[in-house]
Amino acid sequence: MNNEWSILHQVPKLLEEEHFFQITNGEPVVKFEHPQELKDLIDFTIDNTEPRDHIAIEKLIKKVLHYSVKTGHSSFHNQLFAGVDPYGLVGSWITEALNTSQYTFEVGPVFTLIEDALIEKCLRLFGFTSGDGLLSPGGSISNMYAMVAARYRVLPNIKRTGLANQPVLVAFTSEDAHYSIKKAVHWLGIGMDNLVLVATDSRGRMLPEKLEEAIESVLQSGRKPFFVNTTAGTTVLGGFDPFHAIADICNKYKLWMHVDSCLGGTAILSQKHAHLLDGTERADSIAWNPHKTLGAPLQCSVFLLKYKGLLHECNSANADYLFQQDKFYDVSYDTGDKSVQCGRKVDAFKIWLMFKARGTAGLAELVDNAFDCASYFAEEAKKRPGFRLVTDKHQYTNITFWYIPKKMRVVESLEDKTWWAKVYKITALIKEKMVKRGSVLIGYVPLPSKKIGNFFRMVVTCHPKPTYESMQYVLDEIARVGEMI
Repeated sequence: MNNEWSILHQVPKLLEEEHFFQITNGEPVVKFEHPQELKDLIDFTIDNTEPRDHIAIEKLIKKVLHYSVKTGHSSFHNQLFAGVDPYGLVGSWITEALNTSQYTFEVGPVFTLIEDALIEKCLRLFGFTSGDGLLSPGGSISNMYAMVAARYRVLPNIKRTGLANQPVLVAFTSEDAHYSIKKAVHWLGIGMDNLVLVATDSRGRMLPEKLEEAIESVLQSGRKPFFVNTTAGTTVLGGFDPFHAIADICNKYKLWMHVDSCLGGTAILSQKHAHLLDGTERADSIAWNPHKTLGAPLQCSVFLLKYKGLLHECNSANADYLFQQDKFYDVSYDTGDKSVQCGRKVDAFKIWLMFKARGTAGLAELVDNAFDCASYFAEEAKKRPGFRLVTDKHQYTNITFWYIPKKMRVVESLEDKTWWAKVYKITALIKEKMVKRGSVLIGYVPLPSKKIGNFFRMVVTCHPKPTYESMQYVLDEIARVGEMI
């Protein structure tokens, strides 16, 4: 191995030195610095004309690692993803080293068959008896694939003629759904005015009767409903829409039903919790992100639909320099033309290797443990003074709550708008102090649709494997810091 490649031997060592794997509460989650301070600590400019030696590069890598967030820390609960599965990480390293793409069998023979096998497995998992799918760069893109397929299904000529002189299409999603649906209607030329946000209940679940009212209203306006986005695990409250009731409505009005299960789809791996997805088998398409709860390396997003061949029909451009039809092998394995991308990363290998290494039973155990620890956290929060749940009937591993310091605790009749404004501000201050200390990273969010200000959103994932002790630590730290405000 020549000198250029020897740097690879140092990377695992550097990661270990900076405690990026199996990190406990003895190490900070992040050594926070403000942007200008960080610019003083690391030279971000790219202006050297001469190469640098390995010692200089190692020092630079160490600094990058030193000031990066340790998502594998037991107290990182800031996002819908956290630590990485070790088998998934191995898969990611290998695919990066091989540096190939997913568009043709000739440049990715093994990986083409791996993606096919993974799609087939996922179709069965989610109850689709047949269909198609692919791996996309993320859930936002997977949701967009669904909308493109639905539009092509209802207006097949749109691929040739464009939007001019077409009916005005209208999509529907819940007011608590992911913002990617808003971006999709913009990017696809449908328009934000033609996206209807349907009301939800206190747990973030779409109200079917409100959906049907909205569809009737759109029909009366002369516009054409075509797409309903449902959610399995809303971003904030972790709510699961009533899929059977919505499927009945979609069948009645002949609308495409999509399930954004980017977060909550991981429940399908658990016998105890798969019931949350009852009815999703009736959908036309599903998106699932194993890079969220399950811990596959970013990014890893699965898009599935029931209709074999539809992806190719609505997305193909027949590039003759890639997809020649007179190749010496079965060209049906050249899957790139059903994707909107040309170069497409080999994301399937990461989750495929996780399935192979852990088996369905091993993956289910990880999921069950995450659910169990999330429930433990919620029950502990109920018992502790000062903690108040936003909803005490959580469905997924998101737990939402406030911490109210002793000096703020009053009788309920005094909890007016001014009092709540202080609680919302304290939530943000507790977060700030914990980030600066590096003790816990946990997000806070408002929920405008429910007229609620800032509250904590505790996200429990499979990696690093949570424990009751790690749940207690977060509660203890929030209470301790909260009393300092």
